[in-house]
Amino acid sequence: MNQSDFNAFCKSLPQTTHVVQWGNADVWKVGGKLFAVGGWNKDTDQFAVTFKVTNMGFEILPEMPGVRPAPYLASRGMKWVQHYDLPGLSESELRNHITASYEMIRDKLTKKLKRELGFET
Repeated sequence: MNQSDFNAFCKSLPQTTHVVQWGNADVWKVGGKLFAVGGWNKDTDQFAVTFKVTNMGFEILPEMPGVRPAPYLASRGMKWVQHYDLPGLSESELRNHITASYEMIRDKLTKKLKRELGFET
């Protein structure tokens, strides 16, 4: 997944917002809460994608070549991983994990905010 594909996919999810911050990274949020970050990996020339995972995902995914606990976020006890190099995840798997991250964050929003964003009536 390249930067353009990453941004187009994240933009396609309902009620997302995009900012560029943290050293020119593409930061995607829902309800003001982070669900995915895309940017160039300082260790390789690959585009890196960072996303939230379940506890099980945090145990399993970093064992795959090209996937690691997310720098900064995981070191603070958060369950985030980064797809940073090949072979890593397929584009389909990456899209599924980004969607799951989005859903985990969206589902934790307050009821009031969910209503304001049109997720609940």
